[in-house]
Amino acid sequence: MWHENVLGTVGDTPLVRLGPLTAGLPCTVLAKVEFFNPGGSVKDRIGAYMIERAERAGDLEPGGTIVEGTSGNTGAGLAIAAIAKGYRCIFTTTDKQSQEKIDVLRALGAEVRVCPTNVDPDDPRSYYSTARRLAEELPNAVYLNQYDNPANTQAHVETTGPELWEQTDGKITHFIAGAGTGGTISGVSKYLKDQDEDVTVVGVDPKGSVYYDYFHTGEFDEDAIYPYFTEGVGEDILAENMEFDLVDDYVQISDTEAMQMTRRLARREGLFIGQSCGMAMAGALDWMQTRRDELTEDDVVVVLFPDSGFRYLSKTYNDEWMRAHDFLEPTPQVSVGDVLQMRREGRPVVAVEPEDTLGEAIGQMTDQSLSQLPVIDPSTAEVVGSLTEARILHLLIESPEHKSEPVHEAMGEPFPTVPRSMDLGLLSAYLEDESGAVLVEPKRAAGPSGDGGAQAGYDIITKSDLITALSRVDAGGNGR
Repeated sequence: MWHENVLGTVGDTPLVRLGPLTAGLPCTVLAKVEFFNPGGSVKDRIGAYMIERAERAGDLEPGGTIVEGTSGNTGAGLAIAAIAKGYRCIFTTTDKQSQEKIDVLRALGAEVRVCPTNVDPDDPRSYYSTARRLAEELPNAVYLNQYDNPANTQAHVETTGPELWEQTDGKITHFIAGAGTGGTISGVSKYLKDQDEDVTVVGVDPKGSVYYDYFHTGEFDEDAIYPYFTEGVGEDILAENMEFDLVDDYVQISDTEAMQMTRRLARREGLFIGQSCGMAMAGALDWMQTRRDELTEDDVVVVLFPDSGFRYLSKTYNDEWMRAHDFLEPTPQVSVGDVLQMRREGRPVVAVEPEDTLGEAIGQMTDQSLSQLPVIDPSTAEVVGSLTEARILHLLIESPEHKSEPVHEAMGEPFPTVPRSMDLGLLSAYLEDESGAVLVEPKRAAGPSGDGGAQAGYDIITKSDLITALSRVDAGGNGR
């Protein structure tokens, strides 16, 4: 079984259940992962649809030129379809789009004109106006206009919506997605609501786009429009394909939230996706958290992830770019004291004295399942040495009679002693040697000989303690 050309591989993208990022929510949360399309995005679905509509209308003839304004993904979908059908492509885009997107379009044989972002839509320099002008000037050229072209919406009525209904066995209760041209959210919503009018649709908008305010106020507020970094979503115009009456609610997400969630999805869910995916997920989580009391275990929430992370390697997945725009998540500020608080309470430090025998020390380690012990001088309350499993094993292989020797003849160098305020980033360096443990300065001065102050005052942290603590630290640096 094979396809006649690459267009046969568009669609039937998978649903993936989300885990760590949705822990604690009562409902099932699924991602519709659109980077499995041949051009790497949801926009592959509309390429052939818009071209075929133009052919049927007589607007596009053999050997003609397709002109479109695109943030990159629609261009890739159109370019793939144009290759299969024998058309030339010219795309206009904005200077805020990643270089990877432009490179993809050129690799697919398209001509790309880069236009300024920060101009009004009607400005002759805008990518909208430039696309219209080129289509008028060039012979046998058509401006497909994904923003107002009903074939955009219809592609999702006929493909994406039915896929979601079939893949969830008709159990989908919520659909959450970003919107740019409006075709995806409107087409999917139209199909789903025809199957079940109770399906809830939530739009997610980047701050700086007009859609969020327009949905909630019904007014086009130019003061709500300003430049933002998240690509391929939101608008400074009202696209005809954006059918607000099919949307039940709208939330808004900042660039910072979008970028950080994009990277979090890669690290925690293994989904290497683009900026608008992170924006959609951040919005979905915000919306679900505010309504968690309304959600049930029977609810099935689908979040649409439009594209791949490979188009954002120079931006969202580049630390220097993220740092330059203050998008990097802060490094968790967790201290040694925090590790001790997260660890189970009431675990005193077990120590031996220099005059104890090695056999007695081995007995302590065996009884309490320890792999290392500090050696503390009771007369000074000072840590004078250490014993580890590796050191003891070496001595016993050499001669079993070492068990009767005093500890001070068998001990190694003392474990490092660190302050409670030390950051975990520094602590890990101390645990890299074979001892695998550090002592933590007492909260109070050690007591004199015989009062137990030395052993009671110190705490010990091992490699396993550090691993456990790090596994319980959330992205904000808090223990959970």
